[in-house]
Amino acid sequence: QTFTAWCNSHLRKAGTQIENIDEDFRDGLKLMLLLEVISGERLPKPERGKMRVHKINNVNKALDFIASKGVKLVSIGAEEIVDGNAKMTLGMIWTIILRFAIQDISVEGEPWDPSPRRDPPAGSSPGSLIPVPAETSAKEGLLLWCQRKTAPYKNVNVQNFHISWKDGLAFNALIHRHRPELIEYDKLRKDDPVTNLNNAFEVAEKYLDIPKMLDAEDIVGTLRPDEKAIMTYVSCFYHAFSGAQKAETAANRICKVLAVNQENEHLMEDYERLASDLLAWIQRTIPWLESRDPQKTIPAMQQKLEDFREYRRVHKPPKVQENELDYYDSPSVNSRCQRICDQWDLLGSLTHSRRDALEKTEKQLETIDELHLEYAKRAAPFNNWMESAMEDLQDMFIVHTIEEIQGLIAAHDQFKSTLPEADKEREAILGIQREAQRIAELHGIQLPAGNPYTSVTPQLINAKWERVRTRRPGWD
Repeated sequence: QTFTAWCNSHLRKAGTQIENIDEDFRDGLKLMLLLEVISGERLPKPERGKMRVHKINNVNKALDFIASKGVKLVSIGAEEIVDGNAKMTLGMIWTIILRFAIQDISVEGEPWDPSPRRDPPAGSSPGSLIPVPAETSAKEGLLLWCQRKTAPYKNVNVQNFHISWKDGLAFNALIHRHRPELIEYDKLRKDDPVTNLNNAFEVAEKYLDIPKMLDAEDIVGTLRPDEKAIMTYVSCFYHAFSGAQKAETAANRICKVLAVNQENEHLMEDYERLASDLLAWIQRTIPWLESRDPQKTIPAMQQKLEDFREYRRVHKPPKVQENELDYYDSPSVNSRCQRICDQWDLLGSLTHSRRDALEKTEKQLETIDELHLEYAKRAAPFNNWMESAMEDLQDMFIVHTIEEIQGLIAAHDQFKSTLPEADKEREAILGIQREAQRIAELHGIQLPAGNPYTSVTPQLINAKWERVRTRRPGWD
């Protein structure tokens, strides 16, 4: 499940996915596509034939590419993958995850070097990073990153990738460390692991674009959770947050120009070009962040939120990562730097304001939608009752005995006794509709005409109620 979800998180960028990890890589086509997506490189053109030899050739092209990245594929051959050997296929995917998702993890700005090294020289600082042997270095690098990020959190002590994650607090701590507005960490309880795990999984999927790869009940219900599954999932957090951190801190890089004396004229020209591009991008983006055009539906609002998240995840980071020049020694550069810093501060403020406004409007639309649904649930049976009452009031009964007359009188008296309660229900139903309209008007939300869950309008209810009320005196 975890490996399948990890593969699909990358394959979806190419508009495809897999259903069965043992079967869907057998022809080598999606395997080659997966490697192209995660590496950003082009592989040799695949063979489109359906024969076994074509499939083997495609898988071999994928394996050759993996080997070209310095990965030793022990006992994994193309024939086993083509034959659907589950053990070999999972082993190959794990090798890919190690190489492309975990091995290049950097801790405190230094890439985790998988090559073995000797002990540090005498006098080196205690914090020096000393990579362990190649077969475990990727795991140790990821573990060190987790330990440093979760160190300040109570009840979290990450020592491994199995039981240290069972109570769910470590996942929540990782999210809170980088996005504190998403997690109320102090409200989490160590004795409620399923809730903790599901909270982290749902937040990661909704706000961090990390698909759910683990099952909370499976983690809690097993003595030792699957280490490879947790490492795979945790590596997604590293990549998500490393990109976000670059986006938040990269803007400060251009401000370093204020403290650097650089004599290289070429760097000066590059800086001017990049600074002009960044300012132009900021000035194009600010009006979009300031816009507050009202949305009529929850899907439209969700699309606005997705556009905003794409801006933070995709469009914003590259713009600031371009500006890594250290040149500064002229009044024009000084002025440009200050202007960029000021504009970037404004951009950050508007980004937070837009996020808050979008999330607030989404909650308001959800409230209105819940009121519309509640109105529909109560309006439908009340409408049916009024139609039945009007039919009864229109009927002409032929009676032959005193007992029959007395029975009709008793039934009508019972009907009259229900009218006050029916009127209260009518007012309650109309009150639900008025509350939805009040919320919309208060927040400037333009609602579509009609209730999406029912065709029974307040006008229809009032019209039928008036007919029921005015026909009753004829019976009295």
